[in-house]
Amino acid sequence: MFKKRWKLAVLAAAVVWGLAACGGGNGKEAAKDAPAPAETPKQEAAKTEAVSKYPEKPIVVVAPSGAGGGWDMTARSIAKVMGAAKIVDQPITVENKPGGGGAVFLAEYATKGKNNDYALMVSSPPILINNLKSEGNSPYGYKDTTPLAQLTKDFGAIAVISDSKFKDLQSVIDALKADPTQVTVAGGSAPGSMDHLVAVLPAFKAGVDPKKVKYVSYDGGGEALTALLGGNADVLGTDASSLTEYMKTGKIRILAVESPERLGGDLKDVPTLKELGFDAEFAIWRGVFGPKEMSPDAKKYWLDKLKEMSDSDAWANEVQAKGWAKEFRSGDDFSAFLGQQETLVKDMLTSLGMAKQ
Repeated sequence: MFKKRWKLAVLAAAVVWGLAACGGGNGKEAAKDAPAPAETPKQEAAKTEAVSKYPEKPIVVVAPSGAGGGWDMTARSIAKVMGAAKIVDQPITVENKPGGGGAVFLAEYATKGKNNDYALMVSSPPILINNLKSEGNSPYGYKDTTPLAQLTKDFGAIAVISDSKFKDLQSVIDALKADPTQVTVAGGSAPGSMDHLVAVLPAFKAGVDPKKVKYVSYDGGGEALTALLGGNADVLGTDASSLTEYMKTGKIRILAVESPERLGGDLKDVPTLKELGFDAEFAIWRGVFGPKEMSPDAKKYWLDKLKEMSDSDAWANEVQAKGWAKEFRSGDDFSAFLGQQETLVKDMLTSLGMAKQ
């Protein structure tokens, strides 16, 4: 009996060995074809956590100026298009935080808000200028943020009230040459910042000392325009797009735009500085920035969403309605562009005697 059982065991072992050999590779193929073991609850939880849940609450887009200027219009256009085109599911609100031509909010954003993934900021050349100018400069610049995308391009413009004694740009320059303290020039940013440079650029090119020009700063282009309309300023320097509607209603006259060639649409009849004999131009880009310590998930989310928005018909219509030029740069390309712009702004401030040493 024992021998019989022993023989059966040997035979069974031989059969198992033979089957394994026929399968090839000592059962490796069988193992390969076998279903994968089920994931443990811990493994499934880890995989779920790896999927980003951002954003989980409403987003704020900050315009670091008062209402009515270029930053404010850009922020509200972003919120409008993102919501209407259903590009972002979470609500987007706009907050105005004026002060110092954008420098006050940037200081807060670069310190207290440096890891707030739910606050974005709209800015333009002042984020560079405020950091590079000599007087009242900000210790913070674009490197204290996460540059996400450039969305548009605009240009500087010089305007006066419709019944102004200044009928053209040359008459303004002549008055400044006679006595620069007798002409009040307004802008929506701090001295030495964007609107200041826009306003004094043609005077500088005409040989007027820009430091002698009587420049009055306001928190945003909207407030500066109100000052012009109220008779508290003689000349206004700001972005062309924010002036178009007021020109169409006959409240103001735009004397010149600081673009390389004439702009289209409602501004097609406004001459450029170069046409008037001033070899200068001033481009105003506008873009969106995140906090300096923005999380990778939030950064990727906004790089994707801003590109989607820029490519949409809704954004194209919004850009056209506002009189902007569409120009998109994203992420690293935008950062590289800002580095180039920083060099250009520093050169301009240096030539105007306004750069910090």
